[in-house]
Amino acid sequence: MARGYDLLYATAALLGSPVWGFNLLRTGKWRTDWRGRFGKREALPGDPRPTVLIHGVSVGEINATRELVRHLTREDAPPVRPVVSATTNTGIERARQLYGSDHTVVRFPFDFSWMVRRFLDAVSPDLIVLVELEVWPNLSQECRRREIPLCVINGRLSDSSYRNYRLVAPLVRPIFRNLAAAAAQTEVYAERFADLGVPAERVSVTDNMKWDTVRMAESVPGAEELAVAMGIDRSKPLVVAGSTGPGEEERLIATRPPGVQLLVVPRKPERFESVARLVGFVRRTEHPDGPGRAVDGAELFLLDTMGELAKAYSLADVAIVGRSFAARGGSDPIEPISLGKPTVIGPHHKNFSDVVTAFREADGITVSDTPMAAAADLLRDPERASEMAERGRNVIRARQGASERHAELVYRLLGSEPGGVPA
Repeated sequence: MARGYDLLYATAALLGSPVWGFNLLRTGKWRTDWRGRFGKREALPGDPRPTVLIHGVSVGEINATRELVRHLTREDAPPVRPVVSATTNTGIERARQLYGSDHTVVRFPFDFSWMVRRFLDAVSPDLIVLVELEVWPNLSQECRRREIPLCVINGRLSDSSYRNYRLVAPLVRPIFRNLAAAAAQTEVYAERFADLGVPAERVSVTDNMKWDTVRMAESVPGAEELAVAMGIDRSKPLVVAGSTGPGEEERLIATRPPGVQLLVVPRKPERFESVARLVGFVRRTEHPDGPGRAVDGAELFLLDTMGELAKAYSLADVAIVGRSFAARGGSDPIEPISLGKPTVIGPHHKNFSDVVTAFREADGITVSDTPMAAAADLLRDPERASEMAERGRNVIRARQGASERHAELVYRLLGSEPGGVPA
């Protein structure tokens, strides 16, 4: 069967090569770890601890693993060796930022059978934990052959993914049946995992680890330095639009109320240059250290660096969460709300529909197709804005704990008896 999947992958790669080849050149993603993508790497050194490979596709999934890794590496928890893998360049970069000094970070390979075998030979995991989904056929088959438990945590099957899987249900059911466990975010997702072949006794509902990745804080270290470096006027209202997508920046600029500063943070770094050409932004990369005296009075700012979104949200009077005003699935609204910011998100947030629903039911977020108008309303009514932000924070407090439940699942699958994972 592996040969069949390999042939299918090779055919798809050949037919799609003009498109993906052009995109690689256009975005600069051809500069990547091809050796790692082909499953080649040095073997990890021996270790008496069981090796747990934790895989997340990109930045969002990697960020969600922070509390899980902390639980697994506490001094009073059963010893394991975490190895963190990612697929995308930005995911690898984020994993190295979070874990590079303490744990091994590796590139997850393409799902060609020989690449998967080389990768597993080198890493030699005792358990593989997939964040959200990423259940690939050859990976599933090879794990079964080697008797490596394979599980999904923070499991999520969107409407579109579920429909697509059901179209080829006879092919995917054996793959899902191989899962040792599927810990889903919601009852709906749990039912979908069971319908696609995961035995019902292996399916559970554990909520979303993204609730665990934030801490309630009134400020973020380095935020004020960021404001000074870019020349942001702290006496004037500031709207921070985080994780924006194509077309959204133009819309925000065009509808910005007079006297309101706007700080834009595009989600993808390859878009920094195209966004910078839209208007006379003050760019973070042009003012990395000192005050932006040359741009005193500026009101449009572009954060064209990675890893500073939390600092930007910390400065906001109102946060707008991007990729939600066109059909791009939305971005995560938990972080700005955890910082006590009244938050606006657009109607196209299917990737975070459960999170947004939880906030909406508590009146802890504003959903609007006119983001700047909604932000202006909140700026005019600071009491309402503050109350909404606090209601959102209460939702986060009530929903935390999934990472601890996933750590307990890891130990069960390893055959350990943790006696309760420390909180």
